[in-house]
Amino acid sequence: MPVPLAPYPTPPAPYTSPANGAQSQLVCSGCRNLLLYPVGATSVCCAVCNAVTAVPPPGTEMAQLVCGGCHTLLMYIRGATSVQCSCCHTVNLALEANQVAHVNCGNCRMLLMYQYGARSVKCAVCNFVTSVGASASTAEQKFNS
Repeated sequence: MPVPLAPYPTPPAPYTSPANGAQSQLVCSGCRNLLLYPVGATSVCCAVCNAVTAVPPPGTEMAQLVCGGCHTLLMYIRGATSVQCSCCHTVNLALEANQVAHVNCGNCRMLLMYQYGARSVKCAVCNFVTSVGASASTAEQKFNS
């Protein structure tokens, strides 16, 4: 005699935030982890290190860069000219999109980004130094700036 099979229990519905539950993100002031928070919050408590990080005022446009000293992701208020890393204290230049240029690595052809006006750029993949000053083609510089 066949045994009747019971249906599998339905899995719980995944968590969904409220319809107007837009989220934003910032970097924890304690452990540097990326934190998600609901728009409108004034501060966020990190679940990893319990540090409380203040949320910038509404309408403040944020930008990100990777620290040149320790490769930590840094967030800063857009428009800043420099950002000091809280981990290694390196002062990083915060460049706007129109202050950078692009060139292909002279060895591996990887697309490289560099500060406009620099004479050369070192590829992070193959360590080749590509000249981008007067010896670089004018057409490539105009196309990439």
